Amino acid sequence: MARDHRVGSYINDAPPFAQPILEHLRDLVHEVCPEVEEDIKWSMPFFNYKGTPICSMAAFKQHCAFGFWRYKDLVGGKQDDGMGQFGKLTSLKDLPPGETLAALIRKAMTLNETGVRTRRARAAAKPAPKPAPILPEDLATLLAMEQHAAARKTYESFTPGAQREYVSWITEAKADATRQRRIASTLEWLAQGKRRNWKYE
Repeated sequence: MARDHRVGSYINDAPPFAQPILEHLRDLVHEVCPEVEEDIKWSMPFFNYKGTPICSMAAFKQHCAFGFWRYKDLVGGKQDDGMGQFGKLTSLKDLPPGETLAALIRKAMTLNETGVRTRRARAAAKPAPKPAPILPEDLATLLAMEQHAAARKTYESFTPGAQREYVSWITEAKADATRQRRIASTLEWLAQGKRRNWKYE
């Protein structure tokens, strides 16, 4: 992946002792993860993979720092304070062996890949739609009649949610007279192709 010129400028502007450290870390990340994308966040270089950071680096007046975005997941246990998970780096000798860092980079890549799959799986796992409500017996009997064929057709074309609005309205009636009035209104409105709350739409 192409290198971000802003990261190059950051390295060039760093103190002389820091430049070889930052260049080495940058080259190592690209070697292990050719698909890495560079970015500048919070005024420091970040290395992203699959849209999520895997590591970052920074230069200060007297030391450099390098850290992994999900260090706790990489090594287990409590995460070290700050981003300086490898201490204050003042020379290349302060860095862990290259293979140690490479192994952590590869593991961080795997974590990001797993995270991407997990997010996609969550997005794909839409909640199952609620089933259609059970029709009250008296309403079901009336809808089955030929004279209410238009109302029945409208009801059957509605989503379970729209059907539930009518069923709930009827079953919540406390008095039988109220229930009968609501059933009559339901049949009338359904025949006209209207939803329960059509007055407010």
